[in-house]
Amino acid sequence: MISKRAAALGAIILIICTAFFSSIITMRINEYILISQGDVIKAEEYTELKDFYKKFNQIKNVIQEEYLEEPELDTLLNGALKGMVASLKDPYTYYLTAEEYKDFLIDVEGTYAGVGLSVSVTVEDNMITVVSAFKGSPAAEAGITAGDKIIRVEGEEVDGSMLDAAVNKMRGEPDTQVKVSILRDGEILDFVLTRAIINIPDMEYKMLDNEVGYIWLYRFDQRSSVNFLDALNDLHSQGMKGLVLDLRNNPGGLLSECVAIADMLLPKGLVLYSQDRHGNREEYLSNEEHIDIPLAVLVNEYSASASEVLSGAIQDHGVGVIIGKTTFGKGLVQTIRGPFKEGDVIKLTTAQYFTPNGRNIDKKGVVPDIEVDELEEAADFIINNPGEELPLELDAPLSRGLEEVKKLLSELSEEGE
Repeated sequence: MISKRAAALGAIILIICTAFFSSIITMRINEYILISQGDVIKAEEYTELKDFYKKFNQIKNVIQEEYLEEPELDTLLNGALKGMVASLKDPYTYYLTAEEYKDFLIDVEGTYAGVGLSVSVTVEDNMITVVSAFKGSPAAEAGITAGDKIIRVEGEEVDGSMLDAAVNKMRGEPDTQVKVSILRDGEILDFVLTRAIINIPDMEYKMLDNEVGYIWLYRFDQRSSVNFLDALNDLHSQGMKGLVLDLRNNPGGLLSECVAIADMLLPKGLVLYSQDRHGNREEYLSNEEHIDIPLAVLVNEYSASASEVLSGAIQDHGVGVIIGKTTFGKGLVQTIRGPFKEGDVIKLTTAQYFTPNGRNIDKKGVVPDIEVDELEEAADFIINNPGEELPLELDAPLSRGLEEVKKLLSELSEEGE
């Protein structure tokens, strides 16, 4: 039988303090607080949040009551969330509203109405830089090219912090117009572009001669590995004995697709590994089956992220020669967290990745085995002949890639004699 003293002691231990805050019932047990079913936080953190909410509410009320124009509450709340994420000062981490997330998924799926530009933020100048203009797009037909800096959209100045807003402004209904101003070699150029349905290509391929195939991989999207395999099979049927893989201006994309393509090109082993701040390591592997032919890979300063994973892995395994310019230098892994209750998400940098030999290329890039500059005549041709294919003799990196593959084929032929 329980004594009165024990019962009293039990009653003292089992004290539940109930309080109301913002219409939420909270329960405090020792140093923890139950906010709602399944959500428990430390009392210290609860106090900090309560103080923050008080300050936030004061500022919100001042804005709503005194600002020149009446603001939308959703705009203020979304701005607060964006500001919290922006405080990390990471250009690859950002908060997306439900509407912005839909636009993000459109990018991944590959069809939208706009001008046909792939853009990125260059860290050194915080400017929106053209990575590529999709072949046949309004932007390409107008002569906008890689390296151009977008400084105004519809007359409004933009920079790297306004990337999403600038991209959204360039999109719209087909057959409507948008004015885009770019900076090129110190000169400001204005373009009035007519929006169109853009089917973002992920690659194109052809035979360069009767022995060497060529695949230009624009980005890594949901079907890139399937399309890459189809391209390899088609080129093999045309007599391909060597391959030039072009990753110039490839901004990256889905890591899973990159690894699947690497699996076709690499022997059994490590493709890359990622590591988070806690030291947790995740490895991505290739199996033994792969194509074993002479390979050259073309890269430039706009080859980023997944394209650096692929070129770095090929370089570390020694199965291909890397040609061109040092790559962009983005060695970080982003993860989508959400959707949350309202359909919003955070795209968050969660880890850094390393090549098979343990190189972290963030802010360093992949250094090519053979450095080749683009010819000035090539840039002039692209600007003056928008939409036309660059002749091989003006494409110095591609010419060198073809030369290196032909040299390897010749060496293999001599070994076989």
